Amino acid sequence: MSDGHGSSPGDPGTPTGWASNQPPPYGNAQGSPWTAPGPAPDPPAPPQGPPQGPWQPHGQAPYGQPPHQQPYQQGPYGPPPYGAHMPPPAMRPGIIPLRPLGVGDILDGAIKLMRSNPKSVLGLSAIAAALGAIPLAIGQVIALESITPLLENPNAAPDEGSFLSQYGGSLLSYAIQFVAVTLLTGVITRILGRAVFGGKMTAGEAWTLTRSRVPTLFGLVVVNLVILLVPMAMIIGVFFALSSAGAGVGVIAIVGVVAVLAYVAYAFFVSTRLVLAPAAAVLERRGVVDSLLRSWHLVSGGFWRTLGIVILTQIIAFLVGQLLSFPFVLGGSFLVLLGESSDGARIAAAILIAVGVTLGSMITYPLQAGVNGLLYADRRMRSEAFDLVLQTAAIEQRRQGWVHASADDLWDPSITPAGPARHEPPGQGAPWPHS
Repeated sequence: MSDGHGSSPGDPGTPTGWASNQPPPYGNAQGSPWTAPGPAPDPPAPPQGPPQGPWQPHGQAPYGQPPHQQPYQQGPYGPPPYGAHMPPPAMRPGIIPLRPLGVGDILDGAIKLMRSNPKSVLGLSAIAAALGAIPLAIGQVIALESITPLLENPNAAPDEGSFLSQYGGSLLSYAIQFVAVTLLTGVITRILGRAVFGGKMTAGEAWTLTRSRVPTLFGLVVVNLVILLVPMAMIIGVFFALSSAGAGVGVIAIVGVVAVLAYVAYAFFVSTRLVLAPAAAVLERRGVVDSLLRSWHLVSGGFWRTLGIVILTQIIAFLVGQLLSFPFVLGGSFLVLLGESSDGARIAAAILIAVGVTLGSMITYPLQAGVNGLLYADRRMRSEAFDLVLQTAAIEQRRQGWVHASADDLWDPSITPAGPARHEPPGQGAPWPHS
């Protein structure tokens, strides 16, 4: 007998729980060919306890983990699932985001360094490049004049004095570049330390802060030269010993190939491990040996990445330098070859070559120095969580609205700030950059 809410237990075709005046669910109609024979299957048992295994329902956090802690995961076929958490963008008060940097961040930061401080960075780079380009341009003009008789008469003997003059100009140019680029690297690194927070620095202020680090910078260059030249001198000594012993040409050739490959690998390895020493010397105020050891330690664990970025930067700098200087060098060469050795042609050619070399170097010098400085910052953020220190300082500077000169001390691990930086009146700091 029915109670009005369902059929009797023996009534076939109407499942329990369905009213008699309602049609049965699809597939259970009486006489339907889709009705499964026999009794209806039991409903599945509810799951007991947390799900096992790595699989989780789509768009849900793992068992026991709040949904807001679920990491962002981009699906292969479109946007992330509903409920996925996207991390907030990193703070970027200055030329880089305050997090471990990618290759694009480093190159972009080096370019932004030149754009944010054009007078200091590009102005000083132009002076350093011009000092090295002028003697080099004079030497190239003299060398081109010595080639002119050979073009008219291939059997003519070259002028020995012209070649000596060329070598003298090149050696003088390299000596000037050695001094200028070493000083420029230190000054640009100091400007970079402030530019990370969005602050600016004049050339005079940068030189005042870097002046005490000049002996250390020159010491680093000398030590690097010794480290690279001593093995080369040993290889040359081996060649002389083999020649004196009467070794065959094949033996000398095999030894030479092996020695050259070994030296190239050695030079790449040592140069990469010590590439961060200038930044450590300037920003952390370390000595020569301490800066070398600091660079060696920071590059540990990221050697191949550092080597790849350094090589990529060298390639980009070479291409940019050649692209900017080639039209001027080509024009100067034509003036010398077609000017019939007139004084006006020589002067115009020297000016054109000097302008081309200066234009190329004033871009490549700060690019390489900026990349090395940002590599130093990246290695500290990856190995020492230094990005947390930078973020904390940036938050305080944003709250106060100024990029203080005391931000330079944050790069020195031996200096612990006693408290938050005090407010500075306008004119004694850089205002916080507004995005």
